[in-house]
Amino acid sequence: MDRENGIQSVNRALNLISLFTHGSPRLGITEISKALGLTKPTVHGLVRTLAKQGFLQQDPQTRKYGLGLKIYELGIVLAGSLDINQKGAGPAYQLAKRTGLVSRIAIWDMDSALLTVNIEPRSHLFFVHQIGPRIPAYASGIGKALLSCLEVGELESYLERINLDPYTENTIREKDRLRLEIEETRRRGYAIDREENVLGLACIGTPIFGQGGRLEASISISGEAKEVYERMETLAREVLNTSKEISRSMGYFPESLGLKP
Repeated sequence: MDRENGIQSVNRALNLISLFTHGSPRLGITEISKALGLTKPTVHGLVRTLAKQGFLQQDPQTRKYGLGLKIYELGIVLAGSLDINQKGAGPAYQLAKRTGLVSRIAIWDMDSALLTVNIEPRSHLFFVHQIGPRIPAYASGIGKALLSCLEVGELESYLERINLDPYTENTIREKDRLRLEIEETRRRGYAIDREENVLGLACIGTPIFGQGGRLEASISISGEAKEVYERMETLAREVLNTSKEISRSMGYFPESLGLKP
């Protein structure tokens, strides 16, 4: 019985931590209680324990709670230990430096693109807080690059699980249209986000492969839509070349698989 209670407490604590988002960075006891369907005394106990361990912290003015610095610390540890970050951050930085645009790397996680590297030139700081760390795959260049590498069955399962909720007037909302978009992405080798996630922001994304052709991640550059559209071909080559460089570092050699480099 004690073991079952312990597991239940862990689940409740994890569910509580997962309530915090960009849209809801601070939550009060009543809000947490309603969201989790737990009594206030139970929530008080969970919150006190998490705060004591550094996973939550309380705002002294509003008395509401937010994520604690222990979460940030663990995130830094994880980010630094990811192989894709270790091998991709350098090339991504050079890509941003050459193009003057924001460069990002993302991995496929829970039906979305999870950003692991985010490099912003000073001129593009306007967009920094509007994106990520988890973004919808169907409404982003970096995400559609990941979708283009899914097997047919995997892609169809994904399309069955999600709703194509609009983020802007340009978001693709029809699944047949998304299928065509992904097929076009496969054909040309890179994906395009035409202001589908943030108005005024366009993106070009390409997949990154590892040993045996396994999908590892994707990389993108983003910037003001007008600039990206005007430089599309040049920027696409830059992203493709960078993705190839990182893929080689990850152990992907298409020649050994009988594929064109």
